[in-house]
Amino acid sequence: MPARFASLFLLICFAAIGQEVTLTIDLAKKGAALNIDHFALGQGGLSDDSIWGDRIPEVRALHPRLIRLFIQEYFDLMPAADQYNWAKLDPAVDMIRATGATPLMTIAFKPRVLFPKIDDTITDPTDYASWEKLISAMVAHYKARGSQIKYWEIGNEPDLGEPGGCPYKFTPEGYARYYSHTAKAIREADPEAKVGGPALANPDSAILPALLTACDRDHLPLDFVSWHIYNNDPKAIRATIDRKHEQLRTSPSLHPETILDEWNMSLRNSEVDPRFQPAFIAETAWQMVEGGLDYSCYYHIRDYHVQLDQFLPFMSRHGAVFMAWWWNRKPQYDGLFDYQNYVRPSYFTFLLLQRLTGQRLDVASSDQRVHGLATWDPDLQKYSVLFWNFSPEALPTTIVLKGADSDITAAPEKLDAFASSDDENMRVKPLPEFPFSAQQAEYPLTFEPYGIYFWELTPKTAGKH
Repeated sequence: MPARFASLFLLICFAAIGQEVTLTIDLAKKGAALNIDHFALGQGGLSDDSIWGDRIPEVRALHPRLIRLFIQEYFDLMPAADQYNWAKLDPAVDMIRATGATPLMTIAFKPRVLFPKIDDTITDPTDYASWEKLISAMVAHYKARGSQIKYWEIGNEPDLGEPGGCPYKFTPEGYARYYSHTAKAIREADPEAKVGGPALANPDSAILPALLTACDRDHLPLDFVSWHIYNNDPKAIRATIDRKHEQLRTSPSLHPETILDEWNMSLRNSEVDPRFQPAFIAETAWQMVEGGLDYSCYYHIRDYHVQLDQFLPFMSRHGAVFMAWWWNRKPQYDGLFDYQNYVRPSYFTFLLLQRLTGQRLDVASSDQRVHGLATWDPDLQKYSVLFWNFSPEALPTTIVLKGADSDITAAPEKLDAFASSDDENMRVKPLPEFPFSAQQAEYPLTFEPYGIYFWELTPKTAGKH
């Protein structure tokens, strides 16, 4: 490139980078409830230990509507023919209930009685009548206990098998058959239960079209469809939501909810900036809202080492060794709490998201790198605004409030991913309050890379709305 064109190119780039961003919050434009508790959590597939049992208060503070739970073979639900054992699974269900959430129960176990050979490609039990009896007994047990379980998910990453941490690898036809028997057993025990799946590892797997065809043809219940994605680009995650809605339009007789019940950054994440993941979570939540997703379950609550001996009884040695290698040796970034049970900065994004209670407000940005979510809570008589810069660049930004019918006091906080302390007031730092005039409601801000701010806005007319 000639020098004069290179110089012109750099000038254009610098001008674009320096262009000011405007984020406008319309306080008068109130919509439906944001239902922020639908941005929920998941855990499991690693151990029958109480993985996050000492973090119940911290998880409860996030107010998730659902917490996804793997029903894995180490819970030993069917130790012998016609014998059922709920002793190990009950505490895991009760732990979720103690947070105020309801369990999303993911069926991903293979009793040795019904699957005598260890092989993830063997996906039909030796006796479907016994399998149905077991599933019905489990659903009836938790209904009788008052566990308030609403969602039953049939399978986990059935397109992947043991590398996905579960002992099933289905063909599309095999999954549809297994789903039919399992859904029937769930509904016989609880006619009001919601059943669905397939919890795909690959969102575009052929298993889902086969399931939709079977449900349409055979009038099978399908209350939700589910899938997973790990990607550093929130737009790639949004694209899976858009594709699922398009896919469901080909089956107009079915009206399932959409649940993205495993998501996070890339599993081979190369981002080293501690600010990235908190901003990634906020941006992905925004993409989910805009895409019309019904529920999501962030994977997961806590990183945890696995015990090889727990997986050898129901996985091939190769599969069990892979599980131990992946979770015990490879770097992990998934948990809101790390292996040593320290709080990651990502926890505090969820803590700020849960403050967005009430009616959603309109938020418009002049730049796709900056987005926000805002609500009006009529009980608190306050506005809540969460906004972020999902880019590695500092951006000059002006925050504009529209539709204010009185002066407003802003109480701002900033998420500090660099703080060395887990103290909440260090991670979510309160900043000096400042006033907004109803006539001149603008605030200039230099938005640092991956910055996250929360503003609580109190109108002088609070109590009169």
